[in-house]
Amino acid sequence: MGNPRLVIVFRRTEFQELLDRHATPGQAEFFLRTRGRNLREVQDRHESILAALDKIRAAVPAEWRRAEVERADLSRFMFTGDDLIAVVGQDGLVANTAKYLSGQPVLGIDPEIGTNAGILVRNSPTAAAKLLAAAADPAALRCHELTMVTARLDDGQELSALNEIFVGHSSHQSAHYQMTTPDGRVERQSSSGVIISSGTGATGWSASIAKDRGGRALPAPSDPQLAWFVREAWPSPATGATLTEGTLDSGDILRITAASDQLVIFGDGMEGDKLTASWGQDITVTLSTRRLRLI
Repeated sequence: MGNPRLVIVFRRTEFQELLDRHATPGQAEFFLRTRGRNLREVQDRHESILAALDKIRAAVPAEWRRAEVERADLSRFMFTGDDLIAVVGQDGLVANTAKYLSGQPVLGIDPEIGTNAGILVRNSPTAAAKLLAAAADPAALRCHELTMVTARLDDGQELSALNEIFVGHSSHQSAHYQMTTPDGRVERQSSSGVIISSGTGATGWSASIAKDRGGRALPAPSDPQLAWFVREAWPSPATGATLTEGTLDSGDILRITAASDQLVIFGDGMEGDKLTASWGQDITVTLSTRRLRLI
């Protein structure tokens, strides 16, 4: 086995995006002031992220290979089996990265301790740098395996996500489909879409839905179980609203058959990387065979 490759995943900072849009710091500062903000705050966050990136770069063992990829380029980046992934940013960036991996260990690094939730970016830059310097074999790193969710179209296309998968209309119109639950119950529905969530996602979108419905228990991040919810099912002479939530265990399949021109399927809020189901196509949602290996 050759030396591993460290892949550093990051996202452009707000300061960099402001300069892209406004050309100079002075113009960016004027823009922020009109919205009750100041440039110093944005620059401080920018500098914290750059400092964290520099610390991780400096900690990479000399014999390792290294690559870097920005969030917008993740779908085009070629990860390899011997990669170790260092995600520098917010929790959401780990989720955005997870769908492109196949078991590589992920080191989540929080460049702004106390600002981010730190659920997935669990390591400070200093702690992460020490860990990298001591990691002779990334495969031997102690990892916490998190459950993921996968949606497949009947033409073979599939998409995985760490937090949740959304199935619904591409706009604010109602989605029309037929739902088939794992126990064989069938119902035609019109709704705002279906959310299928892992235990990691149970702290986000699905948590608010579960709270509104009485606060029922959701799976833990490593549990081999998913929770699903139909959003705002609309009862009518042609559609029902009885199959609106449930769980999926290992081997269970939730089947959604498109009954409108177009349903979109995307994961973890990344609408730009989606699948599209046309009329009559089946979407099957299951526990993923992938698991995020989080250091």
